[in-house]
Amino acid sequence: MKRVLLFLSVFTLAASVLSAQIAPKVIRSQISGTDVIIYPTGVQDVVTIKGSLPAGDAMAGEGNIAVPTLCGMLLDQGTTKQDKFAIANKLEAVGATIDFNVGTQLVDISAKCLKKDVPLVISLIAEQLRSPAFTPEEFAKAQAQYAGSLQRSLESTDYRATDAFTRAVYPLGHPNRQPPTDELLAAVQSAKLDEVKAFHAKYYGPAHLTLVLVGDVDVPVIQREAAAAFAGWTGGTDVIHPAKATSTDAPREQTVFMADKTSVTVIMGQASGLRYRDADYQALKTATAILGSGFTGRLMGNVRDKEGLTYGIGSRLANDEESDGDWRISATFAPALLEKGIASTRRQLTLWYNEGVTDKEVADRKTNLVGSFKVGLATTDGMSAALITAVHRGLDVTWLDEYPKKIESLTTAEVNAAIKQHLKPETMYLIQAGTVPGVAAPAK
Repeated sequence: MKRVLLFLSVFTLAASVLSAQIAPKVIRSQISGTDVIIYPTGVQDVVTIKGSLPAGDAMAGEGNIAVPTLCGMLLDQGTTKQDKFAIANKLEAVGATIDFNVGTQLVDISAKCLKKDVPLVISLIAEQLRSPAFTPEEFAKAQAQYAGSLQRSLESTDYRATDAFTRAVYPLGHPNRQPPTDELLAAVQSAKLDEVKAFHAKYYGPAHLTLVLVGDVDVPVIQREAAAAFAGWTGGTDVIHPAKATSTDAPREQTVFMADKTSVTVIMGQASGLRYRDADYQALKTATAILGSGFTGRLMGNVRDKEGLTYGIGSRLANDEESDGDWRISATFAPALLEKGIASTRRQLTLWYNEGVTDKEVADRKTNLVGSFKVGLATTDGMSAALITAVHRGLDVTWLDEYPKKIESLTTAEVNAAIKQHLKPETMYLIQAGTVPGVAAPAK
């Protein structure tokens, strides 16, 4: 019953949140070195917690590239104080959850609990971050799980296309560039537990740890518990702030052949040179949404609905929260329709680039962007994610109030200028992954 109440309450923030100013209600403070952001809402008895710590895969540097993920995988596998079963039993008894996920630059923390159980959950998050057990047995299991996950991903056309795309658009040393999967597999197998322990000692600490708590919050209790849970902990590093991606010498067109696939994943795009907080970002984001966001985008309306060449196609800006990112069109085509599908996609891209977007398209898309943004804030999950994402982007929480005004102020001229300033369709990369007609399987 506790889990049912917790689940339902997450989606029932008061409607007044949609129109109220957010920043004045935020309580933000440094507590035992940790950035703690608290936002009270009208939801009864439920608290959603989001957190992040810069200890993602990019922090491997010149070391073993598998170590950051292996370290993150071991966070919930027991601590020096209690094993994983004891922790799981405590969470299960109160219907609470804690999850960790390792990304490019950050370890993400996600938790949900009832109001009365916030002290327990904060203490467990701190314990798991500060003193994981790092037993040889759990390390061996993590290696096997990680390797198995990588092997399975090699069968996904989406994964293979995205993987190749990152190495085409990002130069060596850029955090968004993925290592080849065979190198990553070899790194998993050669990783040592001592390397994981050393990585944890170097990168885990409160200096750039952020915790966001949204819902039926008791501010003094949270502040007291966070102070106790993280007291005496030191260390931690900032995210990597690289120079903007320079051009690579990768071939402009690449095919990753995969036998016996019913679809081919295609990615067409380039490095954007933009971070989310850059001046032109919202203009290019709006233009990109007009081209390919959902069923109202031009790509779906033409390549899918009119020509029937694909079930899914869209465009977006990506990977630009902590560093400059990329711009891409992603689509899937049946092998027999691949040539026509790519040609149709190029036509829409060229038309959009050369002729720009219309006043009506801009007005409609601005309404959609602002509306979906506000709706997203109407849940504890959405509000907590928005607050911590603002931090990741290097923005103050006041951005949540400023965003609708920024979008509404955009002009068609600004939107069209951003397209021309930041994109070059003639030099974009084209990646195909799947059973591509006319391409032979690589020799084994």
